[in-house]
Amino acid sequence: MPGNNYCPPLTPRSRLERLLRERELRKSSRYIDGNKDAEYNDSFISENDVQNEEEFAETAVADERPRKQRLLVVANRLPVSAVREGVDSYHLEISVGGLVSALLGVKEFDTRWIGWAGVNVPDEVGQRALTKALAEMRCIPVFLDEEIVNEYYNGYCNNILWPLFHYLGLPQEDRLATTRSFQTQFDAYKKANQMFADVVNKHYEDGDVVWCHDYHLMFLPRCLKEYNDKMKVGWFLHTPFPSSEIHRTLPSRSELLRSVLAADLVGFHTYDYARHFVSACTRILGIEGTPEGVEDQGKLTRVAAFPIGIDSERFIRALDLPEVQNRMKELKERFAGRKVMLGVDRLDMIKGIPQKILAFEKFLEENSHWRDKVVLLQIAVPTRTNVPEYQKLTSQVHEIVGRINGRFGTLTAVPIHHLDRSLDFHALCALYAATDVALVTSLRDGMNLVSYEFVACQASKKGVLILSEFAGAAQSLGAGAILVNPWNITEVAASIGYALDMPADEREKRHQFNFKHVTTHTSQEWAATFVSELNDTIVEAQLRTRQVPPLLPNKVAVDCYSKSNNRLIILGFNATLTEPVDGLGSGGQIKELELKVHPDLKEPLKKLSDDPKTTIVVLSGSGRAVLDKNFGEYNMWLAAENGMFLRLTSSEWMTTMPENLNMDWVDSVKHVFEYFTERTPRSHFELRETSIIWNYKYADVEFGRLQAKDLLQHLWTGPISNASLDVVQGGRSVEVRAVGVSKGAAIDRILGEIVHNKGMKEPIDYVLCIGHFLAKDEDVYKFFEPELPSESSPMARAMISNSYRPSSLPRFSASKSGSKASHYKKQRSLSNIEIDRASDRASAWRQTGRDRISLNEGSSVLDLKGDNYFSCAVARKRSSARYLLKTSHDIVSLLSDLADHSSSPST
Repeated sequence: MPGNNYCPPLTPRSRLERLLRERELRKSSRYIDGNKDAEYNDSFISENDVQNEEEFAETAVADERPRKQRLLVVANRLPVSAVREGVDSYHLEISVGGLVSALLGVKEFDTRWIGWAGVNVPDEVGQRALTKALAEMRCIPVFLDEEIVNEYYNGYCNNILWPLFHYLGLPQEDRLATTRSFQTQFDAYKKANQMFADVVNKHYEDGDVVWCHDYHLMFLPRCLKEYNDKMKVGWFLHTPFPSSEIHRTLPSRSELLRSVLAADLVGFHTYDYARHFVSACTRILGIEGTPEGVEDQGKLTRVAAFPIGIDSERFIRALDLPEVQNRMKELKERFAGRKVMLGVDRLDMIKGIPQKILAFEKFLEENSHWRDKVVLLQIAVPTRTNVPEYQKLTSQVHEIVGRINGRFGTLTAVPIHHLDRSLDFHALCALYAATDVALVTSLRDGMNLVSYEFVACQASKKGVLILSEFAGAAQSLGAGAILVNPWNITEVAASIGYALDMPADEREKRHQFNFKHVTTHTSQEWAATFVSELNDTIVEAQLRTRQVPPLLPNKVAVDCYSKSNNRLIILGFNATLTEPVDGLGSGGQIKELELKVHPDLKEPLKKLSDDPKTTIVVLSGSGRAVLDKNFGEYNMWLAAENGMFLRLTSSEWMTTMPENLNMDWVDSVKHVFEYFTERTPRSHFELRETSIIWNYKYADVEFGRLQAKDLLQHLWTGPISNASLDVVQGGRSVEVRAVGVSKGAAIDRILGEIVHNKGMKEPIDYVLCIGHFLAKDEDVYKFFEPELPSESSPMARAMISNSYRPSSLPRFSASKSGSKASHYKKQRSLSNIEIDRASDRASAWRQTGRDRISLNEGSSVLDLKGDNYFSCAVARKRSSARYLLKTSHDIVSLLSDLADHSSSPST
């Protein structure tokens, strides 16, 4: 292809093509409007510097264009703080933060902010005044009272979720008191999230994108989707997400995960956090994790990493300002002849400030020649000053600093300068630029943008960054920084020495790598990428939805049932008629192994099976004993082991297996399954007469998958390499059965037996088929489909013309609309039954107490109109069935309605 420029196709066909095209459009748009962009960013800098709310309002509405997509940003706090000055007046102050700068820099969208203004406003007059004042800045307030703020924000968010997500665990002291107050705080958390949702719903317009932020609003996606399931909802976490072993200690673990999964796109700063989230969903909720995210009953929530950045241009331009230049000059003169090391952190337990200072002390102990040549400037911004733990931390840091300065300081100089306050933007930029080594030793940090800001200000000095491997920024800047374990004081001390002695050429290479990343992966690019991915996730979901069967129209199915004269109902057993079991609950595995009929289905099944116009077939992969135990009291047909064994409950079991079916493979496969069952805790295998199944549903998910992969490889290269067998993979199971054995292949034989037994006087004119079947067994749905295939098999046509039909089987003249289906059924059943070929093309089956009958004789008794066939998949959205039933409750409701329209044996 000529040239190296990528040119996206006019009509994007894949997700990647769509995203690439949107990226190119964003770039071209910025290029065209370059002057406006520069103007916009300059005014944005002045806003944050002088904190002038009037300029902020002008900037927020700048560059407004028609037809922009609206973006509703929902965060716990608004980008402004409100201070009440009178009955109906407020003073607004601009907040400075990564999220604020990131989202204000996105001009592709018409942005609205929704959140708490940080002030309690109990009266309506004040609420109206604040709402009006904030509206000028495109902000919408959520009014939280003091009690909610205390229980929701100070309690559940900061006392429960925040420590847990940073690996500090749940509160340890007075566990009983914590447990007692936990539910109250959790209830307040849910109530606050609903209050946020109410405000979003009030201002939402069709087509809006709703972007929820952080652990304060984990319940919000569910609240929004319950209000409008078409709403585009994204959720982003700005802290780490802990491993599943940590998250599972949270009492409300499942509710929070399911609430977040209601979102269309879930974002994290690093792949590690995204992986932990997917692992928690898999291990705690028992649902499937995929490379794209988490899939639950066909609904995919995309999970991805979106590392946030900074507005790097703002810092780079600030270095040229006279005020910053003057401060840089002052710092250079103040610390002349000494290397400057810098730490900028919130005074927080996760920032590792004590560890940093102790490492610096060890460095001074081991390197006496550096004692008068290096200084550590530690900026510690106070936070949560009313919390005892933070007060204790402050005292601890002051004590360590005082001890080290007393030990290594002189009358004219001390090794550590510690400030318990924040610096303004210009002072901070000057400090970054004057620093030789930045020391970031977070014990656990979502991202840590101090490292980004330092790199952005180091174009001249090419300083070295020492970065904790437990900060999210390590994933992005790790190649150019010196990564350390902050808990290893010796390692950090050695890294300080290495950084101070680093050759200029190595400093240059490290800086260039990080500088390129910081200036490329900006906060604006982060926000635009997330919203772009969210929009595309919606497109993908719509494409998948088109393939999802619609919900079964119960009323139509019942009406057709009541008007028909000869009905056939085919039901699966496991996950269809069984009692619902919490797989991860106590005793879940034992309950599921027992397989009991749902108690609410017993009466409907009794009525249906007693109706002379209705024939019920329970078609299951389970063994005969299981079906006997559950359905022996009903008047129905039981088809065990995928139709290999068949009986009317008033008769004996008969086999439909081929006469020459070879089962010599069973012992060798059984030995393999026994071996892997021993190696995989909580797995089990079931030996049936015609198949064998290994199930690892209750084993550790990731370990189970690895074991299943190993098992399959061993089977394919060993015991079954030359056998005519199918290996059928379920969600968390592996089944080995004879080639061609499936529920669809068994239907024709089952129909033949039913016709022989019942002596039908008229054809079957209504079929309902419900099941939670494996993909291989979904051919049962296609068996009754009335459409003709595009090409019929020549072999099938030949076999149909020569097929033997016993005189005892009645032939019915099909109606005009049904003749097509009847003819098609002969072709379809024969072309699909591969088991004949696997058994030397055997066309005869053993029948107990009967003459042999043709394979396709059951198909001649079908006179189905297209509207009288209802195939329903249970909880499986990707299915070849016509309709969908979501839960066992839906099945109970449907069969109960059918039973109400059934006639008793006497009528």
